[in-house]
Amino acid sequence: MATQIPAARASRIGSALVAGLGLMRAFFARGTRRRRQEEILLDLLRQLTLMTEEIHRANLIQQYRLTLDQMDRAIDDPSLADAGSTLTGLPVAKRRQMIFANREYGSLLMAHRVGLYDWEELKGHLRVLCRNKLFAEYWDRTVEHRRSLPAESIEARVGAVVDVMIEELADDPEEWWIVGPTSSCGESGEPSSRRPAPS
Repeated sequence: MATQIPAARASRIGSALVAGLGLMRAFFARGTRRRRQEEILLDLLRQLTLMTEEIHRANLIQQYRLTLDQMDRAIDDPSLADAGSTLTGLPVAKRRQMIFANREYGSLLMAHRVGLYDWEELKGHLRVLCRNKLFAEYWDRTVEHRRSLPAESIEARVGAVVDVMIEELADDPEEWWIVGPTSSCGESGEPSSRRPAPS
């Protein structure tokens, strides 16, 4: 004999079952919705980070354009060069050369900072620039300028690499394509030289 369930009780069980399933769906849907919201939020944060980096690069480029404009004016007008240069006692032609050497170095540094050159490409361009005698003179005359840079700054780390390159070129100018550190700067910001230190 089959057990009979009154219709009212069956409908309550069915309603409870439907309600329970609805709650479970809502619970899992809420979890799915929450995960989706978290994914959207993380995606928005990634996009915001990229946009912030792009704005920073655009600001660097704009500042560099202003600096180039000032350098160009200083090259063209010796009285402006007097106002903007700390290199004193130089003939007008020599001062123009020093300003232009600074401009060339700054262009390479900017290209690296905005991502145009990676570290190895930057070192390759610096090797070529360091072969130039006027650049080497500029570098020697401006050594005091670089002493105030924070050691962890990109300018200080690149400057340390250029120091090594110029020193190694003075020792052996024939092998210019291998001067400088063999790898990027370490944690401390000090470049590792490809040649062992003299004992």
